Amino acid sequence: MMPRRLLLTASLLLAGLAQAFTPPPPDIAGRAWLLVDAQSGQTLTAKDENTRIEPASLTKLMTAYVTFKAIKEGKLKLDQQLTVSEKGWKTEGSRMFLDPKVPATVDDLIKGMIVQSGNDACVTLAEAIAGSEEVFAQVMNKEAKRLGLTGSNFENSTGLPGANHYMTVRDLEILAQAIIKDFPEFYPIYSIKEFRYNNINQPNRNLLLYRDPNVDGMKTGHTEAAGYNLVASSKRDGRRLISVVVGTSGPEVRATESSKLLNWGAQFFETPKIYTARQAISQIEVWKGAEDHIGIGFLADQYVTVPKGDTQKLKMELHTQQPLIAPLRAGQQIGTVKVSLDGKPLAELPAVALNDVPEAGFFGRAWDAIRLWFKSLFN
Repeated sequence: MMPRRLLLTASLLLAGLAQAFTPPPPDIAGRAWLLVDAQSGQTLTAKDENTRIEPASLTKLMTAYVTFKAIKEGKLKLDQQLTVSEKGWKTEGSRMFLDPKVPATVDDLIKGMIVQSGNDACVTLAEAIAGSEEVFAQVMNKEAKRLGLTGSNFENSTGLPGANHYMTVRDLEILAQAIIKDFPEFYPIYSIKEFRYNNINQPNRNLLLYRDPNVDGMKTGHTEAAGYNLVASSKRDGRRLISVVVGTSGPEVRATESSKLLNWGAQFFETPKIYTARQAISQIEVWKGAEDHIGIGFLADQYVTVPKGDTQKLKMELHTQQPLIAPLRAGQQIGTVKVSLDGKPLAELPAVALNDVPEAGFFGRAWDAIRLWFKSLFN
């Protein structure tokens, strides 16, 4: 099929904004980092985002994802009581101080895992879900593959060092977004500032929760080899930014460097909605169909991120498949909107059919076949 191009500059019905100064991204004192606008999915700045790193306790984001999924599927219940095994009780590193003689609820174990970064909680949940931590790691890898985490491999539920245990900054961002999107009922746990268990009160190690009211998650990590890591999520004026900073020299540094990224992204960029869900952006001619035209658009609102003041400079071109031949089904991709800013490509958005168009009857198909034949003579 040959593409058809339509200029859609008129589809961006947003008032022009005054041009704002956009400074370069801040220098970050870390091994690798990433800043993404969650609405548009666009990366605003990154360094070594696809390089393997030791995630340390950032691993617990995947442990949590698998746990949340098990609860959603009815394999675990929040009020279910679990007893830590000898292995879990003896696991080194940070812990929520489980007592082998006193069962803990799944709800408390989740908070112990997220707020207190308890390795004993992770092992207990892993064993309850998969029978052993080794099998749980296989489940983690299966979920990682399904989520598109192409640069990750897990050997345990805790993030303790392993020869073949690694992630990438890019995968951490994808995983963070998946938790927020797939399990909104559990995400508020990441904003809890402290949790008390077994008469021991422990604070959340994410310092940004105490310093920035816009930050509502997510997770810290640290080992001697990994350095100090932080995945942070901030929601300001309805717009969510996710930063990942790894390999810093201390807890204060990881918080400061993450704050630099989040503030830069919030102050100097905006994310306008350029298309509304299920609103046709054009009517495309259909051949051999029960209808002559079909509406093309998107099933979800579409956003792009641009420097503040540049929204009015956006241009969109719709490229459609030609000829478009029935049958067509709602949700089927039939085109692409290419978004550019100052002549430079910014995003490509897959546009879909907004309704079904079944085949025409025999005579309708035959007539369009003749028309297409004549049309081809002049192309």
